[in-house]
Parts: sequence; C-alpha cells; structure tokens
Amino acid sequence: MKRALVAMSGGVDSSVSAYLMKKNGYDCVGCTMRLYENNMIGEDMLSTCCSLKDTEDARSVCNKLGIPYHIFHYENLFQQEVIENFVSCYELGLTPNPCIECNRHFKFNHLYDKMRENDCEYIVTGHYGRIEFNEETKRYELKKAVDLTKDQSYVLYTMTQDQLAHTIFPLGGYKKSEVREIANENEFKNAKKHESQDICFVPDGDYVGFMERYRNKKYPEGDFVDLDGNFLGKHKGYVHYTIGQRKGLGIAMGYPAYVVDIDAKENKVVLGKNEDLFTRTLEADHINLISVPDLYEERHIKAKIRYGMVEQAATVKQISEDKIVVTFDEPQRAITKGQAVVLYDGDIVVGGGVITSTVRE
Repeated sequence: MKRALVAMSGGVDSSVSAYLMKKNGYDCVGCTMRLYENNMIGEDMLSTCCSLKDTEDARSVCNKLGIPYHIFHYENLFQQEVIENFVSCYELGLTPNPCIECNRHFKFNHLYDKMRENDCEYIVTGHYGRIEFNEETKRYELKKAVDLTKDQSYVLYTMTQDQLAHTIFPLGGYKKSEVREIANENEFKNAKKHESQDICFVPDGDYVGFMERYRNKKYPEGDFVDLDGNFLGKHKGYVHYTIGQRKGLGIAMGYPAYVVDIDAKENKVVLGKNEDLFTRTLEADHINLISVPDLYEERHIKAKIRYGMVEQAATVKQISEDKIVVTFDEPQRAITKGQAVVLYDGDIVVGGGVITSTVRE
C-alpha cells in the first residue's frame, strides 16, 4: 500500500483531500505545519492560520478517518525564509507574494524531508491543480484545476520535476461545491468553514503595521514626484504604496493619480495617469520551467502577472540561465516588480519567474 503525508490546515480542502486519499487506498498520515507563533504577529492563539482551532479541526478529521496526526514546528525557518523575505521585498520597493514563497520553501521542500522521515512516497495538499506525466516529453506537467474559479496553478509554478513526481492534488478534478458536499456527507466539523483571503501572518490586512511591529520602527515620510521628478507633495512612507494604487494617496492632482513607480532608495513615490501604468515588456529572474527544459527559442504563449487575472497572449524568450523576457501582445496594466509572471500553454503551466523590471514605452 502506498503511503502519503497529507498537509492539513484545518480547512475543508485539505480535509477532503485526506478523505479522498484514504478512499483511494493510500496509507495516510496527516500533519499540520506550524509556521509561526501567533504572538509573533500580534494575534491570539484562537485566530488565524496556525491557530489552536485549526489544529483541533485537523486532528478531528484525522481521528474520524482513523489516520495518525502530527504537528511539525517550523516557526524559526518560516520567519527566516518567508516573513523576512516579505518585509525585505517591501523595503526594496517590491510587492512580494508570500504564498508562492511558502509553497517553494515549505509545502514542497521542508515537508518533503518529513515525507521521507515518515516513509511516505507522496505529499498531498488541498491545492486546486492537476499533475500529469507526459509520455511524449517524459516530463511531469502542472495543469490548471477543473474548477477555474479555484485554480491555484499560479502559486505552484516553482515546483520541480522531482516534487511533481511525489505530489498529489486530489481536488484538481473537483469543483469547490463538490468538495463541500463531500465534507458535509462525512460530517466533518469544518465542512462550512470559511476560507481565509488574507496573508496568513497578516490577518487584518495591515501589512505596514505588521512590518513596523516586526522591525520595531516607523517608516519615514517622503516625496511624491511626477514622472519628470517634480515634487508633488509628501507621502507617509513608500512601503504604504503599490503599483497601480489610487486610493489613499491624499493628494490632489486635478486628474485621477496613480502610483506608477516606487524609488525605495530615495523614498520617493512616482505618480502619473492611468495610461502611464501600461507596459508590454518585463524581465523576470528566479525562473522555474516545468513543461520544457528551456525557452532559448522564442515562443508565443500566454502569461499572467497576478493571481486573479486571466492570462494574456505574449512572447517569451530565455536570455540567460535564470532570466526570461516576456513581451505581451497588448500593453498590460500595473506590471509590478516582485510579483510572479507565470506562463501557460493552454491549461499547462510552462513555468514562471519573479518580475524584476519593466520597459516603459
């Protein structure tokens, strides 16, 4: 009997994943990764991801399924590899995606060590995505989920061939409504549990407040400037702003003003008009290619530059071992440094990388 380590958050998706794996004949071990102490983020132990309630819910499901349950502690590593990266990126004027970093370092790296320690062959998570082996190319492929409204392939693009070979996403072929129905049928106590839409360690959405507590400092005020560098007014600290932001600027321009660039070194925030946000070309590094070994030959694909958008037609070319250039057929709004660009061929994830720069036309 094949053995699987099931990552369980206490939510309905991971619970149903564990149920489906056991139903399909796998010897399952449930586990929760404890990533931070709640006092680290100014929250009590009964709220947020990694709370006592979540671990109790995960343990309850495991008990109901008759499978063992473990809690693995990664608080120090999570602080070093995800939280520190998150804060440092904002301090550099970037907009990070901590969910991607968590997947890269924890669910599909550190948890693999636990998979082997527990004599398991597979990691199982409640992500909405699909993994298939392509007999023609002899490569594992990451594909979009059947339920496109829940598809999480964007945040999974960092997975390697070895990781894909030892990972199962049981929910890839299900719709969310079907998953909740399975949970109800099995009387899981978390069947109606709401999903968190926030960054797990910033549950109130106030990332600057979190950063100030984490660094024990206040970020200083600076200058708003226009595209020519002319002074427009004072801002409350560049970390408060992201590319494309309009609300909360607190400055009258005579026309709708948007954040079009952030100069972290000079503590300046560049404002412009909506049309100033549109660019066609970006560069990305920290690339990971899944369906192909390289992209040195220019290729027409589709790409998305943020989680919630529909991918757009573009051309991609690899220009070095760890860098790609993506040029969209049509200008895209608010391409943001620090976010991921993920490449698609139909429902197949070609690969992706972290946006480092854009070319203003």
